[in-house]
Amino acid sequence: MSSLRTVLNDSLIIHPPGFYVIGFETFPFIGVYFIFLSFVYVVTVLFNSLVIYVISFNHCLHTPKFLAVTNLAVIDIVLNTCNIPSMVKIFLVKDNFIPFNLCLLQMFVCYSFVSLESFALAILAYDRLIAICFPLRQNSVNTLRSMSCIVGLTWSFALGVTAFSTGIMTQLSFCNSVRVFSYFCDYAPVFRLACNDYTMQWSTASFLTIMILVGPFIFILLSYVAILVTVFRMKSLDSRVKALATCVEHIILVAVFYIPLITIFTIGFYLRLIDPDQRVLSLSLASCIPPCVNPIVYSLKTKEIKIRALALVRKKNLI
Repeated sequence: MSSLRTVLNDSLIIHPPGFYVIGFETFPFIGVYFIFLSFVYVVTVLFNSLVIYVISFNHCLHTPKFLAVTNLAVIDIVLNTCNIPSMVKIFLVKDNFIPFNLCLLQMFVCYSFVSLESFALAILAYDRLIAICFPLRQNSVNTLRSMSCIVGLTWSFALGVTAFSTGIMTQLSFCNSVRVFSYFCDYAPVFRLACNDYTMQWSTASFLTIMILVGPFIFILLSYVAILVTVFRMKSLDSRVKALATCVEHIILVAVFYIPLITIFTIGFYLRLIDPDQRVLSLSLASCIPPCVNPIVYSLKTKEIKIRALALVRKKNLI
């Protein structure tokens, strides 16, 4: 096997020209699945773009809440753009080879935006927490400036830790198989192909999984505990119902995103009890479906966005 070689700390590091992504080779009815993914991608781009457009061109929606919603919509578009076109390309062109540097780039972008998706859902939980538990202090605590800082910090952190975890992959030597059993250049399936010690990469993956998935998920759970305590202290039944109604869509998003990913990572990555084919299919669905569902379940169900989106559609029809 021809390879590119670099020297690191006096030891020979062998980098292959690239990897072959083989996750879907044994799936039956794979054509139907890729048609479904294409539909998911079109819906993701259309509806998230609509949300971004509506919020951007309506100054009354330039609030902390809708900044968080816009942040989620941008993340959704990039996340599915990173994943779905490359999967469809493998199916259509029958070319599953990804050059080494492009593999690392895809790994970086995918994991950065999965991390940002997790943080974005935590930010929306924070917005609900302030609105319900501290309504009198909402305008002073949850300002556009503070929300911008929170969003900026999550982007800096997610991009930084993912750059580090991707960077240490260059310390691995690949001298045997270059066949990655996943739907993209996945972190764990790639480092397990290395022929030198990958303890650092395994430890980094374990730590970041807990920090990026479990950490925000626990924050969301604690936020809803505080919200429930506040709601049940309200004297009016109508007030309770209205407060809880504003949280239903967000709870659905949290369940759709976290439950499949945490289950797959726990059973597959740590316990290794899940069938490899089922892992690839489940993980691809778990990463591609939430960006498609988010604008429909959450953003377009929000009264302010819904009114302005409908007004925009009616205006287009009259032209």
